[in-house]
Amino acid sequence: MTKAIAEFKFDLHLARSFFDVETCRELIGELRHSSSSPALTYAKDNLGSVDERVRKVARLMPSPETVEYVRRRLTAYREKIEEYFKLSLSGCEDPQFLCYRVGDFFVAHQDGNTGLIRLDTDRSRRISLSIFLNHQSERPRPNAYCGGSLVFSDWRSGAECRPACEAGTLVAFRSELTHEVIPVTHGERYSIVSWYG
Repeated sequence: MTKAIAEFKFDLHLARSFFDVETCRELIGELRHSSSSPALTYAKDNLGSVDERVRKVARLMPSPETVEYVRRRLTAYREKIEEYFKLSLSGCEDPQFLCYRVGDFFVAHQDGNTGLIRLDTDRSRRISLSIFLNHQSERPRPNAYCGGSLVFSDWRSGAECRPACEAGTLVAFRSELTHEVIPVTHGERYSIVSWYG
């Protein structure tokens, strides 16, 4: 390991047990019976399109009550995010509920605040977050998945970070940080993503 890689630090905020095990179980139970569609990959026209070479994952549509419940929890948590990142944030986008099945992935990308892609979301997204709803496992087991790691990387140093994907854990990070979801190899990976502006 080179010195640069050893010294590189990823600025991640982890909140273990953001949701308790029972809440995760209830959310997954509802999501398994929700309608779904392929998640969009945003393009320069701001309308978005599906490009499964870039992002292959199902976006699930739970009840409005569930969406509102998650939004309230994220709004209440905003102060801790502001304190950690030393930012003043205005609010969060509607949460997206996702299911990565075997072979699903999202290539390395940034969510915003880069000035490169020139989308409305690029200017408004300052902090990204992901909430894991079920466990990642090295071997196949019930209600868990293999593969599907959330991977952060820095191309300058070659450094990489894979936070533990435990059910109920929230990971927040600056939206310009490069990250990806590697392909799921077994099971289904349930998560929620959103962005603070």
